Amino acid sequence: MGTALAFDPDMAESIPVSVQPLSQRMETLAALEPSPFPVISLYLSLTPNQNGREAHDQFVRKVFADRAKALPAESPERESFDTDVERIREYLDSPRQQSSQGLAIFACAGAELFEVIPLDTPFDDHWLFVGSTPHLYPLAKLVDTYPRYVALSLDTNKARIQVFSLAAAERTEQVVSDKTRRNSKGGWSQARYQRRADNVHMNHMKEVVDTLEKIVREEKIDQIVIAGDDQAVVKLREQLPQQLADKIVDVVKLQRNAQDASFLETTFDAIRMKDAETDAEKVQELMDEWQSGGLGVAGPEATLSAFQLGQVDELIITGSVESLKPVQKLPDAAPAEMQADTSAPESGIDEARLKLSAELIKLAQQTSARIRFIEDASLLADVGGVGALLRFRV
Repeated sequence: MGTALAFDPDMAESIPVSVQPLSQRMETLAALEPSPFPVISLYLSLTPNQNGREAHDQFVRKVFADRAKALPAESPERESFDTDVERIREYLDSPRQQSSQGLAIFACAGAELFEVIPLDTPFDDHWLFVGSTPHLYPLAKLVDTYPRYVALSLDTNKARIQVFSLAAAERTEQVVSDKTRRNSKGGWSQARYQRRADNVHMNHMKEVVDTLEKIVREEKIDQIVIAGDDQAVVKLREQLPQQLADKIVDVVKLQRNAQDASFLETTFDAIRMKDAETDAEKVQELMDEWQSGGLGVAGPEATLSAFQLGQVDELIITGSVESLKPVQKLPDAAPAEMQADTSAPESGIDEARLKLSAELIKLAQQTSARIRFIEDASLLADVGGVGALLRFRV
């Protein structure tokens, strides 16, 4: 099984999609034209069950068999689907990275598409979507749920700066300064020691800030979580420029010698709590702009129209597809049809809402609009579950 390639005509050679940033891979998938052949979008959680084994096998066998029966035997559509199923099964049976907790697979043999995206973060449930275009809503939601942020762990002599994305460390840098040796003598010698210690600590914090500022700038990070004792945090804040201080989400406490998993969990909890707080603020900003005739629209129809005009800067959409209000007519390029199967309990998402959610996320990816999922469905209930902040008014 070969590696899928993405080609840019402006480049001298093809680049394996496995080394492309996830955002670029999603943009490539969103740019695909609707296919007359069935396009498979498969999302799997690889988290082991109570017996220590992956629990997706039964789901995959059942849904593939059910969907195959819906396609005419010996038709080009059925042949494309069967080819995809066989290739997916071969991939699932092959050895994979042990760190992978989730998997997204997009396949359509008739359109020469086979894209595999392993993730260190699991999906809540298994999903299979079959339509004319890739269905990116679950992947976009996962990206929003686990955003990129910087976590800084420090004391007065050393610091570790990590960039987390999708619950995995993308980049780690250490800053270590010389420790001061404590002198048992008092008087003038003790004062001299203290001055030297203060200078060492100050220079250490300046180096930490310089490194942090470089990472935030290069990685385009908007959120920082700090873990450290009170003394270290105070000394750090004395050196922080305002543009970095404004990005601090929280300062958290960690037990000494905390393991990496604990560090990730504690810092991510701070990000998640901040996100819940700002969801309501974001929706209120949307409503204020919309109701005042400013840079905001609300409702599925108005949002789709804004996308068609290239106005959308940020899509504000419910995190629950079932709470979207269906529209009378989708754009001509929207998926012609879409079926879904899931392991999620009591899921009753109909085709109209699935197609709307797929089209909104696709349009956001195609126009480089930011996407913000609102977990509390009641916040957007009065406007059909979706709205948008705009780049400009027409």
